[in-house]
Amino acid sequence: MQLIEVTDGQGKVIAPDWLLAAEATHRQLRPQLPTDYAAKMQRVFAQGGRMVVVVDGAAVLGVAVWRIYENTHQGMQVYVDDLVTDDTRRSQGVGHALIEWLCARSRMLSATALTLDSGTQRVHAHRFYLRERFEITSFHFNKKLD
Repeated sequence: MQLIEVTDGQGKVIAPDWLLAAEATHRQLRPQLPTDYAAKMQRVFAQGGRMVVVVDGAAVLGVAVWRIYENTHQGMQVYVDDLVTDDTRRSQGVGHALIEWLCARSRMLSATALTLDSGTQRVHAHRFYLRERFEITSFHFNKKLD
């Protein structure tokens, strides 16, 4: 397993082939992503998103999309938009490798926390996050706008 940064610190895609290769794995979590995946991700990167992938040979085993920001509650933090391991590679250390990389990057950026949201239906993911020593600290509320 190898971790590869798809973007640099400014959101520029530095590994375009890996961005395209990440699409199938990323869609396992986000099937609603538009057909023009690369353009969508470019917009996410332009707004602060970054991507790292776990690969084995030519296969993308895991994807993390993350960003750093500051708020009034926790100060500087790294927020994980998406974290997904290929369905066929679960429980093989891929998610753990991504979390370890994200924690190291967070420390390097002087963040005080690594945070994420997880859908209420994703019970297996919740078990994983709790094993990785995440804490449930709040509820996330969402209101769709007409």
